[in-house]
Amino acid sequence: METKAHPECREVQVLCSCGHKFSVRSAYSQEQLHIEVCSHCHPFYTGQQKIIDTEGRVEKFHRRYGTGS
Repeated sequence: METKAHPECREVQVLCSCGHKFSVRSAYSQEQLHIEVCSHCHPFYTGQQKIIDTEGRVEKFHRRYGTGS
């Protein structure tokens, strides 16, 4: 059986462009990982998500399947 087949998993500091910092366990080779969007600034998690309705597709879905909102 091959030895050392798996990469080393270690603590990595994640830095978001919004300024939020957190740490995760990862096989990433650097000490810091820079990202553009995290759970503190992503519109889905902040509640500011907007549905872009092109050609009335959302209303068509609601009429067809009877889900109202």
